[in-house]
Amino acid sequence: MEDVISYALEDNIAVVAIDSPPVNALGLAVRRGLVDAIAKAENDGAKAVLIYAEGRTFPAGADIREFGKPPQEPILPDVCARIEASDVLVVAALHGTALGGGLEVALGADYRIAAPGTRVGMPEVLIGLLPGAGGTQRLPRLIGVEKAIDVITSGRQVGAAEALDMGIIDRIDNESPREAGLAYTRDLLAQDAPRRPISAMPAPTPVDFDAAYDAALKKARGQISPSYAVRGIQAACELEFAEGMARERALFRELMETDQRAALIHAFFGERAVSSLPELKGVTPRPVASVGIIGGGTMGAGIATAALLSGLEVVLLEMTEDAADAAKGRIVKSILGAVKRGKIDQARFDHLTGTALKLSTDYDALAKVDLVIEAVFEDMGVKKQVFAKLDAVCKPGAVLATNTSYLDVNEIAAATSRPGDVIGLHFFSPAYVMKLLEVVVAERTATDVVATGFALGKKLGKVSVRAGVCDGFIGNRILLAYRTAADHMVLEGASPFQIDRVMLDFGFAMGPFQVGDLAGLDIGWATRKRLAPTRDPRERVPTYADKLCEQGHLGQKTGRGYYIYGDGAAKENPEVLTLIDAERDALGITPREFSDDEILRRYMCAMVNEGARVVGEGIARRPLDVDMVFLTGYGFPRYRGGPMKWADMQGLKRILDDINTFAEADSYFWQPAPLLTELVAQGKTFDDLNKET
Repeated sequence: MEDVISYALEDNIAVVAIDSPPVNALGLAVRRGLVDAIAKAENDGAKAVLIYAEGRTFPAGADIREFGKPPQEPILPDVCARIEASDVLVVAALHGTALGGGLEVALGADYRIAAPGTRVGMPEVLIGLLPGAGGTQRLPRLIGVEKAIDVITSGRQVGAAEALDMGIIDRIDNESPREAGLAYTRDLLAQDAPRRPISAMPAPTPVDFDAAYDAALKKARGQISPSYAVRGIQAACELEFAEGMARERALFRELMETDQRAALIHAFFGERAVSSLPELKGVTPRPVASVGIIGGGTMGAGIATAALLSGLEVVLLEMTEDAADAAKGRIVKSILGAVKRGKIDQARFDHLTGTALKLSTDYDALAKVDLVIEAVFEDMGVKKQVFAKLDAVCKPGAVLATNTSYLDVNEIAAATSRPGDVIGLHFFSPAYVMKLLEVVVAERTATDVVATGFALGKKLGKVSVRAGVCDGFIGNRILLAYRTAADHMVLEGASPFQIDRVMLDFGFAMGPFQVGDLAGLDIGWATRKRLAPTRDPRERVPTYADKLCEQGHLGQKTGRGYYIYGDGAAKENPEVLTLIDAERDALGITPREFSDDEILRRYMCAMVNEGARVVGEGIARRPLDVDMVFLTGYGFPRYRGGPMKWADMQGLKRILDDINTFAEADSYFWQPAPLLTELVAQGKTFDDLNKET
């Protein structure tokens, strides 16, 4: 018996405990131990087997340490089959999360009982795979095809009450997994309950699987694993169980060989690696229990909401009582949404919007907070005034953070007498939803302040990425480059609407011009005006977008931008094309047609090239940092792994060749990044750099 599995015989019930911290992952030792335990129970003449887990959870999936390695026997499908094939009654007692292979093990049992807070699911599609140990064959037999399609293709976690209603589990019990499982097993034996192998259940009633396949592909915006899962479920309806299992394994192996699976695994590990910084090892963050927030607009209120929901006390500062009341209204509305979604109860809501939240118009109210986040108007003069006031009122050791999207954090820090306490914490709107947090480290930021920024990000549930100081940091700096490439294509003959469509087809949540409308076109307008004094004369800057702004058309908030907003779906704004045509005429440009492929190549090459500059200059430590910024903050399709991972899969030489070709017509904009040129010359990839850090 493996050390991670314990076995005891109690009242003719073999009690099998999985104990492999931290999440009881289904590594080789657990798999072997389960098989051995079933055999021992049979040899001991046990009347039933109870499988449960010690610690905080039932197996939460595969062992990530085995990812990418050749499988070792017994593989999980065989473990589940061995549990199911036993002539002894088997009960699984679940708690915590029974996900992926964990749920598949439970489906190998005859009966399932769970603690009230248990969540079950099959999230394999989220890493580009499908359930590969019988999930697509057993779950639809147990709960029906439509429910199985929902659970498997979404990868969502199902709470205990819903799982009971669906039929995934048979009972909910408040006792510990061991005691609840034993009591349930004794009840079943007393009732002379029959064995109930799911594989012996009738094939489920089929649905229109072609329609379900198309719907899954459309919903996932091109990610293929959900649609493959539909085909696996289809096999459960059309084939005998053994043949369906073979079909599931074949589909699983096909997905294992895809770029999408490689990209999603890259994203999975990248999110865990991105906040691991050598310089922070052994560094203790400063304690943060209370946060001050200056500015209660959309961003400030969103940050306040995130902080409150994470258990922090918040002091929000506004200029007037009316503005403070409006800010509280935004916060209350957002937290009320958490109540409606069942995330918090009414008592928690009352606390968060009452005693945990204080509003003030006086900087002295920030005297005792541990950390302050400034979220005021994006103007250097305003920012410096704010930080000078913070320097005067905040206690020694308080962290002073700016939420600036572009501005120089070094210059902001210089407005204080304690630049070591100053850091950039760049949130993305809505701040209580968006996962990305850029932790912007200035020249004199103290190491424990950096550690505090990352600790805060973790507490808020963010993916925190270290960024150096430059205009726009990582994400917005790269965004400016690829948006510029899009603007150039528009001047030369493409339409904004074609570019948006191409990027939607690629898998982005929105195209660049749709994003502009959502954020507000005045943001880009202000940036263009701010950069104008230092602009290189060779740079091409279109003016049609400025003319839209001058007419008061700022996007969704004014009802009109690149698109017209109202009842129903947004419509293309024909006035935009008129402005573009006028600018082309003024510049003497004869428009040409752009293929969708050329639009994609130019857009992506601009993104990758600027990403290489950002890494080469040390603004981002690693290419995977760039990838995580775009996956969690900019709508980049997760199944493509991020721009740098995408470039590796395309081949860096091909990217460089494209850039050199584009440079023949515009040698100023299309200057290859030195790092990209160097990697191609050395035959290396961006991922090679990830492995070196």
